[in-house]
Amino acid sequence: MSKVLILEDDQQVAQLLQIALEQKGHTAIWADTGEEALAHLPHADLLALDLGLPDVDGVQFLNRVREIRPRLPVLVLTAKGDEQTKVYCLEIGADDYMTKPFSVLEFVARVNALLRRAYGAPKIKIHGLQLDEEGYRASLDGKPLKLSKTEFALLRTLASAPGRVWSRNELLEAVWGIDFDGTDRVVDVYINMLRKKLGDDSRDPRFIETMVGVGYRMREPKPQNPTPT
Repeated sequence: MSKVLILEDDQQVAQLLQIALEQKGHTAIWADTGEEALAHLPHADLLALDLGLPDVDGVQFLNRVREIRPRLPVLVLTAKGDEQTKVYCLEIGADDYMTKPFSVLEFVARVNALLRRAYGAPKIKIHGLQLDEEGYRASLDGKPLKLSKTEFALLRTLASAPGRVWSRNELLEAVWGIDFDGTDRVVDVYINMLRKKLGDDSRDPRFIETMVGVGYRMREPKPQNPTPT
């Protein structure tokens, strides 16, 4: 998935954003100074930029980013909610703008929207599975899979980070949202539904492993043996 660079001097805010992004399969890199952010900038797919930084003027930093990475998607974060500041930031190169305080879920949604706009919807390929997020299409070994929106979201979440163990609560938040008021056993129900559609054996899974007492994970691809020369 994508690498999101977060330039934010508030550690608590940065950690919340990191966790939310990583739950969606992104790699989140946190920098709390402009100098540190510049070191990570060449490898970032998107920049989340707090304008209120102690060591550098946020607007000047945005201008610098545009010199180095003219097409890098930039999401500006600021406590200033006036229209003049918003319009000014958009005019000098920001792609989107959020006023603090904001919803973490909305932040992730805006990041995903900017990434889709810049690079197109990502395709996940693993174990013969192919997931096309833009069209909510899935196939297995070249044959279409009929998945509900929730089944697709659950499979996408697991497949976005092979080897990572997801607790039921993490999957609930990632797929159903933090406002879901049902039991976490709904995750087990949907895992079983996915296994049936994937033809997966829970005792010897090709795809989804049960981590007893913890949660679930997508099996990591086996390393390929080098072809002898």
